[in-house]
Amino acid sequence: MKSQNAYSLGLDFGSDSVRALLVNTQTGEELSTAVHYYARWKKGEFCDPSENRFRQHPLDYIEGIESTIKSVVSEVGVEVAKQIVSIGVDTTGSTPVAVDAQGTPLALLEEFKENPNAMFVLWKDHTGIQEAKEINELCCQWDVDYSQYEGGIYSSEWFWSKILHVSRTDAAVHKAAYSWVEHCDWIPFLLTGGTDVHNMKRSRCAAGHKALWHESFGGLPSNDFLTTLDPLLDGLRNRLFTKTYTSDVSVGNLSAEWSERLGLPESTVVSVGAFDAHMGAVGAKTEPYFLTKIMGTSTCDILVAPMDGDEKLVKGICGQVDGSVIPQMLGLEAGQSAFGDIYAWYSRVLEWPIKELISKSDLIDEDTKQKLIAEALKNLIPELSNAASKEPIGASGELALDWMNGRRTPDANQNLKGVISGINLGSTSPKIFRALVEASCFGAKKIVDRFLSEGIPIKGVIALGGVAKKSPFIMQMMADVLKMPIKVVASEQACALGAAVFGAVAAKVYNNVPEAMDQMGSSFETIYEPNQVHAEAYAIVYDNYSRLCETMERHIMNQTKKNG
Repeated sequence: MKSQNAYSLGLDFGSDSVRALLVNTQTGEELSTAVHYYARWKKGEFCDPSENRFRQHPLDYIEGIESTIKSVVSEVGVEVAKQIVSIGVDTTGSTPVAVDAQGTPLALLEEFKENPNAMFVLWKDHTGIQEAKEINELCCQWDVDYSQYEGGIYSSEWFWSKILHVSRTDAAVHKAAYSWVEHCDWIPFLLTGGTDVHNMKRSRCAAGHKALWHESFGGLPSNDFLTTLDPLLDGLRNRLFTKTYTSDVSVGNLSAEWSERLGLPESTVVSVGAFDAHMGAVGAKTEPYFLTKIMGTSTCDILVAPMDGDEKLVKGICGQVDGSVIPQMLGLEAGQSAFGDIYAWYSRVLEWPIKELISKSDLIDEDTKQKLIAEALKNLIPELSNAASKEPIGASGELALDWMNGRRTPDANQNLKGVISGINLGSTSPKIFRALVEASCFGAKKIVDRFLSEGIPIKGVIALGGVAKKSPFIMQMMADVLKMPIKVVASEQACALGAAVFGAVAAKVYNNVPEAMDQMGSSFETIYEPNQVHAEAYAIVYDNYSRLCETMERHIMNQTKKNG
């Protein structure tokens, strides 16, 4: 480790915002943080939730970089800024975009600036359901099952499904797209002044978990496979990549342009990017066979295991990749397509009459109306949680499924829909909310059960993210349902912290990631211990949930087949 004082920046691009975190590499002290909410995304531009279309404009990301880092630099001062040695980057994923030969997203070109198909296709975009189905069918027929290291089921949330869907639906974008890149690959490329997409260093994490990349395949699926899938993909493989990199590797130094824009030294090293959850696990100082749960709008569950002997293939997860989390260790990923999004949806359902009634009142002035609405919305979920916590386990028979945004794992299926059953004239908002929370915890248990049934031990659970920090009600229920203690990470920005850790290693402040994790990783602030009596009661409701899962999946899939 270098002896001089050095600081590392972590950039964490989430679904709604980007956050920057400045960390002292010697002590792990978090000096400053800043957040920027994507302006276009906040307005709902370029998205259509009814069509499962979620797109983000690259300008939202560019503005976020400048806003957050400038804010951090202004807070810590010039002298500290001079000692910032690295920037690490994490993003949501899979979030690909069509680019030209210079690596510029098409949406930054005049002719495509308002075209959603030329923008980043956010992880939660499910417009490629049909394309995912075709990929799965072809993988089953092909000599090599390219999906074997991605749980055996390819998802509409991932790289190839999205590329194929956009290519089929927008001829102009398809023609102009020289290549496609992941969000986590483009940001480091941008910051280092990249001008040739062939020189872009591609993330091992993104490629292995979402793009059917594996060393044993010689990289990506063959051109024969891709053209059999659709002739539109002919030749694209040669314009993508073969080699991938772990995130302890340097992409290069900050370009002169970005150095000036951000007020940072040109010597600042930018490391290879990765997905947020994988870097969050590093910020949380994950250990082998501990399940690290990143709990936000969705969940992402990360587990690392030593590379000992033959690799055990785990069915129905989001992949297993050598070095996707910690170099020289196997990273396994699972998760739920909706978690906090479920509570946000229910909140919006209840918010509508509040907003409408207050806004139409003639008894109060406009300023008071806005204050009343803001106060009501701020307290809605906390009040629901408090009331729901007083309801018995299983409430009065209300039972829900957590498939509001399809199912990510185990066994990806984005055709599935959420369900609320067992309601009656005595069902109340808190009872229904409790059923939704129980469903989200039961969905988490399905993932744990899959790992255990596949012979992967789980020694404990680590949690981070907004839900983990803010909701004791949900976290205690999760511990009870899983029958495991859950340690909650102290850092508010564990993903950005993990990115900063990788940046420090890429800048040679540390020799390796475990060494940097030990010095810079977060401590824990809370441990939720399972209540055995509650665990037994939840087990009964979980059995009912499992039966409802089987019934509804058969019904939904039969309907899907009938509808073609």
